[in-house]
Amino acid sequence: MKTVGLIVNPIAGMGGKVGLKGTDGKNIFEKAIDLGATKEAPNKAILALTKLSHIKDNLLFFTPSKDMGEIQCSTLGLNYEVVYKSKEITDSFDTIMAARTMKERGVDLIIFAGGDGTARDIYNAVGTQVAVIGIPAGVKIHSPVYCNTPETAGELAYIFLNEGLPIKEEEVVDLDEDAFRNNLIRTSLYGYLKIPYKSELLQNKKAPTPLTEEAAQKAIALDIIDNMENSVYYIIGPGTTTRAIMNELGLPNSLLGVDIIKDKQVIKLDCNEKEILNIIGDYKTKLIITPTGGQGYLLGRGNQQISSKILKCIGRENIIIISSNAKIIELQGNPLLVYTGDLDTDRYLTGYYRVKIGYGMDIMYRVLGSY
Repeated sequence: MKTVGLIVNPIAGMGGKVGLKGTDGKNIFEKAIDLGATKEAPNKAILALTKLSHIKDNLLFFTPSKDMGEIQCSTLGLNYEVVYKSKEITDSFDTIMAARTMKERGVDLIIFAGGDGTARDIYNAVGTQVAVIGIPAGVKIHSPVYCNTPETAGELAYIFLNEGLPIKEEEVVDLDEDAFRNNLIRTSLYGYLKIPYKSELLQNKKAPTPLTEEAAQKAIALDIIDNMENSVYYIIGPGTTTRAIMNELGLPNSLLGVDIIKDKQVIKLDCNEKEILNIIGDYKTKLIITPTGGQGYLLGRGNQQISSKILKCIGRENIIIISSNAKIIELQGNPLLVYTGDLDTDRYLTGYYRVKIGYGMDIMYRVLGSY
């Protein structure tokens, strides 16, 4: 029987839909709750663990109590032992102490659900002494120790535990959330974790947009502006490529948040899910988004405010994808990715889209939802 550590950061990702850009930092969790945020990481852990159902009789899970893993193990009928008693409201200390306990018990693998902050905690606890697999559940997920989706995390764990895989060290990268909330991007390399390696199941590290792309971004922005319709709401997703639109209009912007404009004027900056829904109502709305550099995610990485509810209101025909040609080339033919957490929405969004790569220049490119 193989032993698997399971650690769920239950508050990971709660800041996404409510526009808080993460849950790290003092009082952010309480603020997320006040804004109506709900826990999503526990359910994502279940999506991953379901992939291990065929071999569950051969596995023993070591897990913290309650929503940090115990509830998920119980729900799925897994063999488990609670090895750490977590606090009512968990924090990084709980993650670190639980992971250290699992390392001491000599587990074959640690599966953890969270974001980049959680990956940092796992690194602080085990370094490169234990193989780990990350279930993406946070708002900002730059580190390549995470799989593309919770489901692929489960697939990777299944293959590793059942058949074996080579081990590779990958970077733990995190972004300063306080700076992030003030539209500043400050990322740092904190260390490395050992992961079972199967490239198609793992995400790439997010790549910054090089300055040489500024001219392309400006050309795209001018094309978008010249074709804007009157009396239509435009939701502007995060990123430097979309920021160019706001800059060319001479408008303030939140860069890493979601803004709404109409008739080339700001309606609201840095919106959360509820605010977007309240503003657009039943009015015609278009969404302008750009993929994350290096990863190719259109939805599900840093823009969780644009939820499945919003996407169903807008309609896929009103989604405008913009990208520099360099970003598209970097994908090497791999599709742009969508993970909304809603299978029907991901299926609905799958297909070919026109992607604007310059002024009057479009290409057709495949978008793949996770379902």
